[in-house]
Amino acid sequence: MNMTKSLIRVMPEKELIPFIGREVNVYGTSIALFRLSDGTIKAVGSRCPHTNGPLAEGIVSGEFVYCPLQNWKVSLTTGKVQAPDEGEVPTYETVIENGNIFVSI
Repeated sequence: MNMTKSLIRVMPEKELIPFIGREVNVYGTSIALFRLSDGTIKAVGSRCPHTNGPLAEGIVSGEFVYCPLQNWKVSLTTGKVQAPDEGEVPTYETVIENGNIFVSI
């Protein structure tokens, strides 16, 4: 079975403020977007695997976001929760083109 990913435009790049998460919905999938200090844009599943907390409202530190409900530390690169906690959120590839952010679904 051939599964091809599609790039979906989610928002203009200029609207994503560094360190401030933004939740977007792509075909029923809720995704949290973040711009890091180096300008990299990361996209992960928008809900913490522990309490379903809204990760887009969390605090960003380096390449991690802290869940605003229970302070779980989630990698914006791998989607994995930092030990000793356990869990994982999906990660999504992002592409910047013509001033727009695209997410690969």
